[in-house]
Amino acid sequence: MTAKRLRQDSDRDRDSSSDEERARRQIPSLSTVVREAMVFKSLQNVSLALEPLLRKVVQEEVEKGVIRSMRLFHRSSSMRIEAALESSSLKLVFRTQLSLPIFTGSKIDGAENKPLELVIVDARTGEPLSSPLQSPVRVEVVVLDGDFPAEDEPEWSTAEFQRNIVKQRTGKRPLITGDVNITMRDASAVISDLSFTDNSSWIRSRQFRIGARVVAGIHGQRIKEATTAAFMVKDHRGELYRKHYPPALEDEVWRLERIGKDGAFHKKLASAKIHTVQEFLKLLTVDPRLLRKILGIGMSDKVWEATIVHAKTCPVGDKLYLHQGSQCSLWLNPICEVVGIVYDDITLTLQQLSKHQRAIVHHLVKEAYHNWDRLEESHALFDHRILPQNLGTQRDGAESLTWYPVHQGIAVDCQIEDYEILDPALPGFD
Repeated sequence: MTAKRLRQDSDRDRDSSSDEERARRQIPSLSTVVREAMVFKSLQNVSLALEPLLRKVVQEEVEKGVIRSMRLFHRSSSMRIEAALESSSLKLVFRTQLSLPIFTGSKIDGAENKPLELVIVDARTGEPLSSPLQSPVRVEVVVLDGDFPAEDEPEWSTAEFQRNIVKQRTGKRPLITGDVNITMRDASAVISDLSFTDNSSWIRSRQFRIGARVVAGIHGQRIKEATTAAFMVKDHRGELYRKHYPPALEDEVWRLERIGKDGAFHKKLASAKIHTVQEFLKLLTVDPRLLRKILGIGMSDKVWEATIVHAKTCPVGDKLYLHQGSQCSLWLNPICEVVGIVYDDITLTLQQLSKHQRAIVHHLVKEAYHNWDRLEESHALFDHRILPQNLGTQRDGAESLTWYPVHQGIAVDCQIEDYEILDPALPGFD
C-alpha cells in the first residue's frame, strides 16, 4: 500500500510540473509583445500614409476612364453623323484578295496569282456599275493602319479615313511604291505593280491594310474608299526561306512543304543528288518507294503526304523529251511521265498494250530517267491524239499511269505491276 501511495504522489507531482511548464509557454514574453505592438503600429502608419495616395490614384484613373469613354462616344457619334452626311451610292472595292505572306520589296499580287483589281460598285447592291463613267476617276493607293476600320464600325467618313493613313518613318522611302496613282475609265482598274519598302512591326497594330481613295469624284459625289483585309508585312530576309505556291520545276527542293532549308530531309535528298523540285518529281514518278526510303522513317506518312500534295501542284509546262528504244519510243514530260508511246509510226495507249509490253514501257521509263541528259527535247507531241491527265499517281504501292484519248472522251486507267523485265530488243512488242 505504501508503495502504491508513493507512486500516486509521484504522478501528481509530474502532472503539476507539466501544467506549470505549459502555462509558462502560453504566456508571451515581454519582447514578443513589444515587437508585435511595433509591427502593428508600423502597419497603421503605412496605411494612413498610403490611403490619400491610393485615393488620388483611383480617382485619377476613374476620371481618365470616364473622359476616354466620353471621347469615344463623341467620336463614334461624330463619325456616324459625318458618314451619314457623306453617304454615297458608290464605293470602291478590291475585287481580289491579297496573296499572303507579303514581304518588303516583293511585288504584291492577288490570291491564286490573279492581278489585284479595283472596281467601283453600287453601294446598295454590291454590283459593278452597268453604265460607263461620265469622266475618268483618279484613284490614290495608300497604306492604312491595320486596326482601321473597327469591326463594329463598317462606315467611316473621309476625314476618318484620312486620319488612319500611315506614312513612312522619318528618313525612309515612301511606304508603298509602284502604281499608287491610277486612272479608272471603265469603273475598274488593275494594279499591276505595288510593293512595300518597310515592314509593319513598328506600328501598334503590327498590321497594314491597303486603301484606295478617289482624288476627284464624279461631279463632286463621294465614292466611298476601299480597304483590304489586315495583314503583316515581313522583312524581305524572311522571303529567303519562303515556300512557293505553286512550286516551279527549277525551284530548290526545300521550297516544298515540310522540307526545311539545310534540314535533315534537305540533306538526305541532296546526298541522293536531288536538288530541285523537278528532280524530286522525276524520282516520284519512276520509283516512289526509293524516294520514300531516301527520306527515311523520320518523315511520317502525314508529312510525306503533305510534301507530295504540294509537289504535285507544280506546273510541268509543255516541254517534251523523246527516248528511243530498239522497237518503240517514248514521249515524256519534264517529270518523266509518259505522254506517248510510238511503235512503227503508230501512237499507242497503255490500254492497247499487253502486260508484257507495259512492263517493257516501265523499263524504258527507268532507262530514260537514268539517261535524262541524253534525251531529245521538243515543245510539242507530233501526234496530239493522246494527252496526259493525273499521271504518276500511286495506289496500293503500284504505279498508275492514266491516259486520256481525246477522240474517246474517257480516261483509261491501267496498272503497271511487277513483271519479269525482258530485253526490248527481243521480238514480241506486237
